[in-house]
Amino acid sequence: MSVDLDDLTIAVVHADDDTFYAIYDECSHASVPLSDGEVDGCTLECWLHGSRFDLRSGKPSGLPATEPVPVYPVEIRDGDVYVSLTASNGVTR
Repeated sequence: MSVDLDDLTIAVVHADDDTFYAIYDECSHASVPLSDGEVDGCTLECWLHGSRFDLRSGKPSGLPATEPVPVYPVEIRDGDVYVSLTASNGVTR
């Protein structure tokens, strides 16, 4: 799912480990939405060229992407998902 928060577009992902993650919704290689990709374990695959991004660190695990994307802390409170707008991995867009 893609959400717009302030001036950020963030993909909120319910991963295979039953955890919610938030990652900047743009591939660092091709500038296409990551939210259109497939979740595999704790990675999100870019649908265009197949780069995979770790949902915890934002780091790519395969070419052609070489630059990480921002990831954001997620908190679940009373069944609601809250996303901080400060990247937890220090990466800026």
